Amino acid sequence: LVKRVSQAVTFDLLLADSRPTSWYCAASFRLVSNVVFFRLSALLMAGTWPCCPTHTELPAMPLTPAAAPPLTPAERLWTATRDQAVKLRMEGSGPGSETPLTVHQMFLETVQNFGDHPAMASKEDSRWVTVSWREYYRQSRAAAKSFLKLGLERYHGVGILGFNSPEWFIADVGCILAGGLAAGIYTTNSPEACQYVAENCEANVLVVENHKQLVKILQVKDQLPHLKAIVQYKDELQERLPNLYTWAEFMKLGEEVSDETLDAVIGTLRANECCTLIYTSGTTGNPKGVMLSHDNLTWTAAAAGVMTELVYGEEVVVSYLPLSHVAAQVNDLWISVKFAGTTYFASPDALKGSLGATLKEARPTAFLGVPRVWEKMQEKMKAAGAKASPLKMRVAGWAKGLGLQYNYSVMNKEPAVPWGFMLANNLVFKKVRQALGLDRCKACFTGAAPMTRETLEYFMSLNLPLLELYGMSESSGPHTVSLPEDNAIMSCGKVLRGCRTKLDRPDEDGNGEVCFWGRHVFMGYLNMADKTEEALDQDGWLHSGDLGKHDSNNFLFITGRIKELIITAGGENIPPVPIEDAVKAEASIVSNAMLLGDKLKFLSMFLTLKCEADENGEPTDDLSPEALAYCQRLGVTATKISEIVANKEPAVYAAIQEAMERINARSTSNAMKVQKWLILDRDFSITGGELGPTLKLKRPVVTKKYQEKINELYSLVPEAQG
Repeated sequence: LVKRVSQAVTFDLLLADSRPTSWYCAASFRLVSNVVFFRLSALLMAGTWPCCPTHTELPAMPLTPAAAPPLTPAERLWTATRDQAVKLRMEGSGPGSETPLTVHQMFLETVQNFGDHPAMASKEDSRWVTVSWREYYRQSRAAAKSFLKLGLERYHGVGILGFNSPEWFIADVGCILAGGLAAGIYTTNSPEACQYVAENCEANVLVVENHKQLVKILQVKDQLPHLKAIVQYKDELQERLPNLYTWAEFMKLGEEVSDETLDAVIGTLRANECCTLIYTSGTTGNPKGVMLSHDNLTWTAAAAGVMTELVYGEEVVVSYLPLSHVAAQVNDLWISVKFAGTTYFASPDALKGSLGATLKEARPTAFLGVPRVWEKMQEKMKAAGAKASPLKMRVAGWAKGLGLQYNYSVMNKEPAVPWGFMLANNLVFKKVRQALGLDRCKACFTGAAPMTRETLEYFMSLNLPLLELYGMSESSGPHTVSLPEDNAIMSCGKVLRGCRTKLDRPDEDGNGEVCFWGRHVFMGYLNMADKTEEALDQDGWLHSGDLGKHDSNNFLFITGRIKELIITAGGENIPPVPIEDAVKAEASIVSNAMLLGDKLKFLSMFLTLKCEADENGEPTDDLSPEALAYCQRLGVTATKISEIVANKEPAVYAAIQEAMERINARSTSNAMKVQKWLILDRDFSITGGELGPTLKLKRPVVTKKYQEKINELYSLVPEAQG
């Protein structure tokens, strides 16, 4: 501590005078030593000591208000039936032995301890309106009564189709309290995809955001025999139809349902029974309905929060990722319920540009972004930096070098702080955090897809390290977690406490299929016993389909996905992601890269270029600022993707080919070298079908969509491109 403060004071003095550095080092060290000595003496006398983050004691968990209801007897660890209970993977001691709770039990605990704390905040007429935990609970009960009034049957679904909002949360919790199964539906779903989800969960009620989403349901409602009502929670109804309600009308429907009636239903809820369905986005075929129990949600929320050292009643998050995805739902909804956090709801155009403004106003204490969100943030920051004055660019470069050095030293458990880091923190890093709205953020997380080393190191250089999470819908979200003081670059962190990881059938390098065990493991796939038996082995281990290995410190590294492995005609297994990431790192104009070559004689690759998005978030033909800067460095004046592709712009194509050759030179075999590549005329997108809701690449969709171009690539003998 003396050394760190001494460095900061020394640099401040150096900026103002030109005496020998050694004079200031000695003087500042003496000054700070005295100050720190008296400060630490006072702390010791008071019996308090500023602990390191890794040893911070968490506040005592609030007492559970009442005994948890008994579990439904069950012999099996899995089921594919909505009304069957499962045996929980209880441990004899530690986090895995915690008493199972229902969602209502967890919610009530928070209301009794933090009833007047803000639970949700949403913007109305340009100002933030908050709802307390007590009011949130009252409205959730009112929604539950209304669902009962509408005829919601036990274990039947309530589909929620809309952007994140207080109504989304209230509908979800209300459905669960009424004994239903809450099922989020992606807003990008087609009418047919919405129909499948509603049909699969036998939805009695569908809650939609606005007229746009309502139209989808109206197109298919005649094919939904279980549907009894539709509720629209935003905007005025454009037409009156039977069993169609506004949110205000819906919330009044259950006024005649007594508290005793609702409490009787709540009293029958059991922790080892299903309460939520997460529909996988699925790259092929219909999505699978992942059945999550009360215990899956409540135990995982507690375990994840304790491991990341959340503080009861003090956490703030911004909700903007689709709540139908497990990562957003567990992070924004359930962990907030457990730890009495405050959830700020972003605008529906968050990913189109408004997220930054929301972050500055909400100032979250933790933030979760999928890799593409961080990459977009990186692109904008680099574009802004390119316009800075030469002096500012030099200062930023100096600071970023120290930031990267410091964060690697933290990662490597090295106690030394780089000389000048404190000054860089004050001059650059704090300002960057404030500009991003992350000045209160204790941890920035990334998950749902792999992150490139280049992006990870970029944010490390800004002293904003991104902590990788790993998990899946079938593990109720997180399975491994990276922590600020315990992480390794390119790893997914360490297993959630109370859970276990097994690497099945490892090869000579230690790579095996990553398998999960713990109370976060799902119940099964709704109505899909065969798929459930494929995912869960006879001992109850969940097989992820991912390949991974552990290092000597027990950090998990994902090395590929079994289904994504490219098996060449020569029989060599090649994971595509490392090669794709290398291309994006070597050629900064590239937005997306997808490796091809399964069962073919050689590897080739599709590339897309970085571009601007329109007001709907769709990719345009205009090159992004970073892509324009790339072209300008090459002396290219093109401003559109079509210009580069149509003319096969020699300088751009040559630069990309040189990048490919550098990557090929590092390959361990000829089979791993990319022989041909092709630039597509449009970047991938959600509406284009190439990306999933969390911007993860859908390889089968790309393959099918561009099959003719694949045929072209493999119809000729590979030759050098330039």
